[in-house]
Amino acid sequence: MDRETLIARKHTVRRQIERCQRQLEQLRQSEPLNARRIRTLEAELDRLMGEEYTLRLAIDRQRIT
Repeated sequence: MDRETLIARKHTVRRQIERCQRQLEQLRQSEPLNARRIRTLEAELDRLMGEEYTLRLAIDRQRIT
């Protein structure tokens, strides 16, 4: 992928991370009995944060080459 595509994907992932964090916060405050949904969102958040990290590394590598 070219650098611009990587940056665009990183921005998309960042928005998804923020959305996921908001949903988790709402669930934790309003529905403590919904543990399954909370676990699902936490797993999604972990995956997205991993993808964001990988994208950051790829963007940095694009600068060098």
